[in-house]
Amino acid sequence: MKSLFLSLAAMAMLVAAPVLAQEQAIGEKAPMITAPLMGIDGKANTLLDLKGDNGLLVIFSCNTCPFVVGNAHKTEGWEGRYNGLAELAESLNIGMVLVNSNEAKREGDDSLPAMKNHAMEAGYTMPYVVDEGSKLANACGARTTPHVYLYNSNLELAYRGAIDDNVNRAEEVKERYLDMAMRRMAEGKKIKTTETKAVGCSIKRVQR
Repeated sequence: MKSLFLSLAAMAMLVAAPVLAQEQAIGEKAPMITAPLMGIDGKANTLLDLKGDNGLLVIFSCNTCPFVVGNAHKTEGWEGRYNGLAELAESLNIGMVLVNSNEAKREGDDSLPAMKNHAMEAGYTMPYVVDEGSKLANACGARTTPHVYLYNSNLELAYRGAIDDNVNRAEEVKERYLDMAMRRMAEGKKIKTTETKAVGCSIKRVQR
């Protein structure tokens, strides 16, 4: 019974968390576009700075969630697909940034130094920034790591949700939601699936 309770408790920590703020609606403008976000390179950039000609891809992420970094026994996680998305984004003139909003873990696993070390180990090729006080996550209504927000050239939300339909193995993916959304957006075509369910660990906000 004890092991069952622990398993259920662990699952509760990992599955998509309840919405803590109103999730941004498709078509709404990106919030806080001129707010400085400190990156692991020691430089502060804004969403406006990071935007490409055809838009901006924002992924709320972190350093430890199994849905991001994987679990050797169960899942590879989505993190291994980040650099491929960065390559696609660059080819489509879409900016990309990873945002760490885990304010409650800022003194530990999700500190700026820890973010820098993790990015180096994972070989990140895109900016990785701190969302101080989880303000950007709150403004977007982001609730999990990872949680995808894709904005068009006018910084209007074009797609929100998951990267694809299989966190366990990239080769078993059947629906590449984000990939397709990015391509269609860059081509000026209507995105067929604009919203999917984001699944991951809850963003660790400071309780007030």
